[in-house]
Amino acid sequence: MELNDGNLQTLTEYLQKTLSPDPAVRRPAEKFLESVEGNQNYPILLLTVLEKSQDEVIRVCAAVTFKNYIKRNWRIVEDEPNKISDPDRTAIKANIVNLMLTSPEQIQKQLSDAISIIGREDFPQKWPDLLTEMVTRFQSGDFHIINGILRTAHSLFKRYRHEFKSNELWTEIKLVLDTFAQPLTELFKATIDLCQTHATDVNALKVLFSSLTLISKLFYSLNFQDLPEFFEDNMETWMTNFHNLLTLDNKLLQTDDEEEAGLLELLKSQICDNAALYAQKYDEEFQPYLPRFVTAIWNLLVTTGQEVKYDLLVSNAIQFLASVCERPHYKHLFEDQNVLTSICEKVIVPNMEFRSADEEAFEDNAEEYIIRDLEGSDIDTRRRAACDLVRGLCKFFEGPVTGIFSGYVNSMLTEYAKNPGVNWKHKDAAIYLVTSLASKAQTQKHGITQANELVNLCEFFVNHILVDLKSPNVNEFPVLKADAIKYVMTFRSQLPKEQLLEAVPLLVAHLQAESIVQHTYAAHSLERLFTMRGANNATLITPAEMAPFTEQLLNHLFKALAIPGSSENEYIMKAIMRSFSLLQEAIVPYIPTLIGQLTHKLLLVSKNPSKPHFNHYLFESLCLSIRITCKANQDTVGSFEEALFPVFTEILQNDVQEFVPYVFQVMSLLLEIHTSSIPSSYMALFPHLLQPVLWERTGNIPPLVRLLQAYLEKGANAIASTAADKIPGLLGVFQKLIASKANDHQGFYLLNSIVEHMPPDSITQYRKQIFILLFQRLQSSKTTKFVKSFLVFINLYCVKYGAIALQEIFDGIQPKMFGMVVEKIIIPEVQKVSGQVEKKICAVGITKILTECPSMMDTEYTKLWTPLLQALIGLFELPEDDSIPDDEHFIDIEDTPGYQTAFSQLAFAGKKEHDPIGDAVNNPKILLAQSLHKLSTACPGRVPSMLSTSLPAEALQFLQGYLQAATVQLV
Repeated sequence: MELNDGNLQTLTEYLQKTLSPDPAVRRPAEKFLESVEGNQNYPILLLTVLEKSQDEVIRVCAAVTFKNYIKRNWRIVEDEPNKISDPDRTAIKANIVNLMLTSPEQIQKQLSDAISIIGREDFPQKWPDLLTEMVTRFQSGDFHIINGILRTAHSLFKRYRHEFKSNELWTEIKLVLDTFAQPLTELFKATIDLCQTHATDVNALKVLFSSLTLISKLFYSLNFQDLPEFFEDNMETWMTNFHNLLTLDNKLLQTDDEEEAGLLELLKSQICDNAALYAQKYDEEFQPYLPRFVTAIWNLLVTTGQEVKYDLLVSNAIQFLASVCERPHYKHLFEDQNVLTSICEKVIVPNMEFRSADEEAFEDNAEEYIIRDLEGSDIDTRRRAACDLVRGLCKFFEGPVTGIFSGYVNSMLTEYAKNPGVNWKHKDAAIYLVTSLASKAQTQKHGITQANELVNLCEFFVNHILVDLKSPNVNEFPVLKADAIKYVMTFRSQLPKEQLLEAVPLLVAHLQAESIVQHTYAAHSLERLFTMRGANNATLITPAEMAPFTEQLLNHLFKALAIPGSSENEYIMKAIMRSFSLLQEAIVPYIPTLIGQLTHKLLLVSKNPSKPHFNHYLFESLCLSIRITCKANQDTVGSFEEALFPVFTEILQNDVQEFVPYVFQVMSLLLEIHTSSIPSSYMALFPHLLQPVLWERTGNIPPLVRLLQAYLEKGANAIASTAADKIPGLLGVFQKLIASKANDHQGFYLLNSIVEHMPPDSITQYRKQIFILLFQRLQSSKTTKFVKSFLVFINLYCVKYGAIALQEIFDGIQPKMFGMVVEKIIIPEVQKVSGQVEKKICAVGITKILTECPSMMDTEYTKLWTPLLQALIGLFELPEDDSIPDDEHFIDIEDTPGYQTAFSQLAFAGKKEHDPIGDAVNNPKILLAQSLHKLSTACPGRVPSMLSTSLPAEALQFLQGYLQAATVQLV
């Protein structure tokens, strides 16, 4: 694409269309941009629009498009096309920092993100001058520019907070510290001085305080991995200023907004984080400063109001106390009973209260409330922090703390009992307190796994939780009902089974509640209960125990999807999936109606897929309905196809990228169930599956290969007779996959199915070319994974067509090639083959080479006979060789960058392991003994003499064992 006005104009028009609410306008524009993003100059054109356009909306749109383009394409993935040319890469890096610094804030943020994505790949090796370019801008004195630099540095360095330690990481951090730590410290001091100079200028203070917040975030990132020498030497400067900022109260920076945290709160929150980091990790060095931080943060907590804008500050301050109180070093600070009572009374109890802001979120913003409350998202809530502080205090002071809180819990429940309608929040706080007191250790899978012995959970359940669950009006006091449901879910591993069984029908009833939080919790709770395991690893709750409620459960779950706000509720869909999985054949009578509801839902969500988890569980539920129903009656597969194919056709025609891999998996499942010949509806689709464009997307490859394998298994004869012209296309797919290090194993899956199922005549003309392609790949890049797959393939070929055919095809490509393969690949590498079926194929194939290939007995290949036999005995008896050479670190298939649909494996569409040899050979060791016996009777005396002269004693001993087990002898 040329850099000219025409192209700029075209690009601007398409960007404009991507903002259209009408999918008919928006989708084609998105497709067009996707189709040209591989062209040279495309990113430069985007940056030009971003810089020159007069329309602010278009500039922001160009910035977002550019950032997403970088996110998808900057990383160079082996075997994937590199969509950004080298000149474009160089031009982007040369201009982007300057462009980011001179752009308005909204665009600056997008470009800053883009720089950090590029930096993640290229910094420091391929972008050595990035840091110096940034640091020199600190001198500019222009805080719009300085904040741009700080923001970029923050997005570049924040990964240090969660990277694993490695030499590369340390080298990079050292380089950053050498260049950045001193200027950052100077900037920190200068900014604090400027705050005093401009103490009365509110606009200047706003800019300066956002700089201080960013500087504090950078401090956290740079100190996270280890305490750098520079910061240790300058601790006085940083900590004294941090302490002063914590105690500062500037009236000009206080905001009237009750929801949004102001600059002062954000800065103090970050300083609490920094202090907690030092208190946890560097307690020895931090000791002199700790008491004054504890005092400052305590005062902060006691004087800060309940408004939402202080939430982050309060939760970070409480987290600081939590991290301090569980360190043995600081235990003495909390030993006094008065201190403990004061913390409980002034910090924990007030922050456990359910505020009107929480109530609003519960009613009007259920999704966010659930994410925060159930999943413990990063938005630390006051309640979660208070809960962590309780756990921290219980580490050393479990008795006294439990004692203090038991008093609070009883008084809260008494208040509630006086007037439930008015005082229900007291009970809510009491339940929360009991939960945080009782929970010591928790996992996603089992809920609470370790509980405080001083709290009687079963008694509390019977006296206070069941009442709310049993209340006839499910819509009364929704918060307390949600609390009760959550209690069952949290303590499911502590409550006896009879109490859980008592809760199940009550939870089913709560699926009808109008409150989104309440019916979501009910669904989630049931789903968790259904995964619990009892004796013998069977599910704790059995289908028989569920029988009385099965119909009501399924009915209510599907009805809940119709409640406003829950039409794509992932917890409900997951509960549907789990119910199907638990109930198995008990759901068969309901499937005819349920499958209609599931396909209707699929049609709706495919118009605009926005909830990946919901969609995943929806497809899992479809797979379960198919599996369970067809297991009971195989003929029902046709009715599933009738229901699903219209929707699938629409998804494939509209190219709904998120759903295409799922559709292929469900189709594979359906096709694999067929017992007779392949239906014509599938054959009509076959040519479309070979289109190259489908194979461009990595997420499509595993499910498509599986689908083609199902075609070959069920319809090889139909393909050979009615679609023989498509065989080159099929082999073209194999050729593309085999060339890729990431996907070559998929190419072999396909090739193995072709060899196993296609009628031999239909592929005769292609055989030699297949082997030549494999040899070319072996020569160009031989990897362990490739060699393992290659070994399985040649042995499968040998099993299918015989050892002589294998030897002839090798020697037909190049004389003596067969001997080279045996000597250089089979003998040294076969120990690396993994997997029962794969080992069996190799054992049977090698046995055939040893005993059914005349040239192994009477040509120059004879010298390889004993080493090959020894390698086979090694395959039987020695541990698998799983060593991988240092230079082979495979790119994981799922590791491709950007938002390309990664392949999401459907657990319930799982493919049974297929053994191409099957019952023909049950024990390969016996087969070897029998085949050697047969060979020795054909040429008496030869085999024993070859064994006695060159087979090591240990291997010979194993072989004697096989011969005895097979009751045969060698002659």
